[in-house]
Amino acid sequence: MRRAHGGGGCVSGRSPAPVLGVRALSRATLARQHLLARAPAEVGVARVIEDLVGMQAQNPRDPYPALAARLEGFTPEALEALYAAREVARLTLMRGTLHLVTARDARALRPALLPVALRALASTRFGKATRGVDEAAVAAATRALLADGAPWSRADLGKELAARFPPYPADGLALLATLLVPVVQPPPRGLWRESGAATCTPLDAWLGGEEPVAACDEAQLVLRYLGAFGPASVKDVRTWSGLTGAKEIVAGLRPRLRVFRDAGGTELFDLPDAPRPGAETPAPPRLLPEYDNVMLAHADRGRILPDGAKPEGWAASVLVDGFFAGHWRLDGAAGGDEARVEIALHRAIDAAEEEALVAEARRVLGVLAAGADHAVSVRVGALRDGPPRGF
Repeated sequence: MRRAHGGGGCVSGRSPAPVLGVRALSRATLARQHLLARAPAEVGVARVIEDLVGMQAQNPRDPYPALAARLEGFTPEALEALYAAREVARLTLMRGTLHLVTARDARALRPALLPVALRALASTRFGKATRGVDEAAVAAATRALLADGAPWSRADLGKELAARFPPYPADGLALLATLLVPVVQPPPRGLWRESGAATCTPLDAWLGGEEPVAACDEAQLVLRYLGAFGPASVKDVRTWSGLTGAKEIVAGLRPRLRVFRDAGGTELFDLPDAPRPGAETPAPPRLLPEYDNVMLAHADRGRILPDGAKPEGWAASVLVDGFFAGHWRLDGAAGGDEARVEIALHRAIDAAEEEALVAEARRVLGVLAAGADHAVSVRVGALRDGPPRGF
């Protein structure tokens, strides 16, 4: 038997990691996001929200078009019913931003993410202005103020705390307090056909008692992330979660994960049994909201942003063939007689793609503006009045 010698060969017991190109990564992530094929209606809203490890909700209505893109049979009333039953909540989680999560995840995810949010606050002018304050005393005062479960505006809460903790400023104290004490933003903010000012109320008061839920540790959080957004690099994990120890966490999980590489050689990690469809799997057009985590959850966004693509600030995104292709606007959905989707593409698409995109826009109108007259326009260029702010 001949042995190989020299030539830079390396003998190891480990096979080289398979390479996943951009299209393969696109399809893998879209499949987990229910954006290749929508989840069947019987899966339900709550399950989809948990599959996604929450939904970005700093724009309070963003989850409605996000769910319309991902769930067959979705209606705004279905999510509003979960709010009414207090089975979902909006609170500060990943990257210190507001997310919509189920009641179970509200309790499970927060402990692992609180240090990230506090660290993010500390780097802002608000955090610097409250440096040195007695955090335990602020938390105790906040609990006392919110004890009856009534909603408070952040301004009113800050005013009360500033009177108790001079010379610290009200705005910084309010931000700190709403991290130290678990709070949610209750409805009507977050409803589709109704809204209101942002207020806060204690998480336990909103969800009802102390239902025992096991806290999700950092390793479990990373596994949840990979299930929703993988395959992903250590930098991707850090981008989504803010966890400073992402490298060490992934190293500890490595024996439980599949390892791949992207075309540039970066290691990618994934759950062994997660879906990884073929690179040529069709990806139907989708209309996503202004802040959708599929657009934000990776350090390398090549799986969603093709080369040269530059989103116009933060505006609702159009996906064609699984990749960002432009922006869209929904006008007249809140109870008007006419509702319109305007689509502004960054590149030309073929006739079949445009036909499918118009059909998707009409479907979205049927979900979010049922009962109104519908119109759809598609062109290459910018949105006529610039990027809209929310729905």
